[in-house]
Amino acid sequence: MFRLVIRRLLSSTPLLFMVSALTFVLVSLVPGDPARTIVGQHATEEQYRTVRGQLGLDEPLPVQYWHWLVRVFHGDLGSSLFSGEPVTSVLNNRLPVSISLIVAGTVVSGILGVALGLLSARRGGFLVRIVDGLSLIGLAVPAFWLALVLIAVLAVQLRWFPVTGYVPFADDPAQWARSLVLPVMSLSVGAVAIIAKQTRDSVLDTSTRDFIRVMQANGFSPRSILYRHVLRNAALPVVTVLGVVLVSLLSAAVFVETVFAMPGLGSLTQQATIQHDIPLIQGAVLYITVLVVLVNLLVDLAYGRLDPRVRAA
Repeated sequence: MFRLVIRRLLSSTPLLFMVSALTFVLVSLVPGDPARTIVGQHATEEQYRTVRGQLGLDEPLPVQYWHWLVRVFHGDLGSSLFSGEPVTSVLNNRLPVSISLIVAGTVVSGILGVALGLLSARRGGFLVRIVDGLSLIGLAVPAFWLALVLIAVLAVQLRWFPVTGYVPFADDPAQWARSLVLPVMSLSVGAVAIIAKQTRDSVLDTSTRDFIRVMQANGFSPRSILYRHVLRNAALPVVTVLGVVLVSLLSAAVFVETVFAMPGLGSLTQQATIQHDIPLIQGAVLYITVLVVLVNLLVDLAYGRLDPRVRAA
């Protein structure tokens, strides 16, 4: 298992370089000039050039990227062009919000999705139609639109939950949970449907295999067959879908955090892009890429736990 972790981390290193380089190029193509934004429209040309030089924007793009990489290896992501705060401090303050949202969304999606999938696989009929209908709705309804509907109904009309904002867990655990309910619901509807459908299909497919029929013929109890053999073999595709869902939740969190005014990495990235705050954009993308790499690593570890052939590979 340790060798598996090392291999996956080493294979992910080129991804970090490629994503950071691509982000550098894309940010340079975005209309706008951070130096002009900082000095204002009435500054002299000399003042403008001085600020560009201080920011390193007068250097060729490959040179800027190289200087940034050198700083990253020394643990320095630079400072925000507008607030002047160290990028690392800004991102570390925002990271717990995004992690709370993503982890809660994944847990809720996984539990409800697997439960619905198992029920529909065992009983069929009406539950199958419900899962199929939820899948269509989940794939068709954008998370940000659902977030607006939930705010209008559950927060504004019924006043069950706060409209926007985030309460840290350390300040008030109960209010922290309340502040996450609507964002998690917005993220989870589509994910629940996808996981439920995959769980149902995997369980039904595994149930028709020869070794399951042999155990049924030998008198093994249905409960023992389901929980000890069917679920273990059906779990591999579900784990794959969970990994994909977790990564998709990271991207959807950008919109959900913005709608609910949550101070997370997603809303920070959106604000930094509007302001053309290059160091902050680079740092946020790097953090998000690392999170994606860690998610893929967790999926691989889960595979290794469920399938010994993966550990031996």
